[in-house]
Amino acid sequence: MKIRTTLISGYTWFTQKADLLEPFALLAARLAVARVFLMSGFTKWNGFLSFNPDKYDLFLYEFFCPEEKRAGALVLCTDQVEGTYAPTMQWIVERFANMAGIMEILLPILLIFGLTSRFAAAGLLTMTLVIERLVFPDADSWWGSHVWWAALLFVILARGPGLFSVDRLIKLERPGV
Repeated sequence: MKIRTTLISGYTWFTQKADLLEPFALLAARLAVARVFLMSGFTKWNGFLSFNPDKYDLFLYEFFCPEEKRAGALVLCTDQVEGTYAPTMQWIVERFANMAGIMEILLPILLIFGLTSRFAAAGLLTMTLVIERLVFPDADSWWGSHVWWAALLFVILARGPGLFSVDRLIKLERPGV
C-alpha cells in the first residue's frame, strides 16, 4: 500500500509541475499551425492586396478540376478533360481562391498574437476540414498533415490561447479558462 501511495503522490507532483508548461505548449501550438497557413497564404499574393493570378489556376485546375479525378473530391468544372467551367462557377471558384488567400493571412496573424484565438482556430479548422473533405479526401492527406493541423487547432479551441496572448491581456480569456 505504501508503494501505491508513493506512486500516486509522485505522479501528482509531476503533473502539477507539468501543468506549468501549458502556456508554452499553447504558444507553440498557435505558432506551429499559424506558420503552416501563413506560408501557404503568402504564396497566394504578389504583394499587398495583389492576388497572384497563377493561384486561380491552382484552384480551377488542380483543386476543383484535376486531370486525374480523386475519389470523393468535389469537381466543379463542366468538362474535366478540357478543364472548362460555366462562367458563374468559374467566378465562384476564383472567389474561393481569394477568400482562402485572405483567411490564410488573417487567421494565422490572429493566432500568432493570440487575438480572438478560438475564432481564428475555428476558421482554420474549418479550412482544414474543407480541404480534407472536398479537395484531398484521402487517408494519406489526412494522416500526412491534416490530422496534425486539426489536433493543434482543437487544442487551441478547447484550452484557449494561453497566458502569452492578447486575449489574456485584454481579458477576453480569463485565467484558468
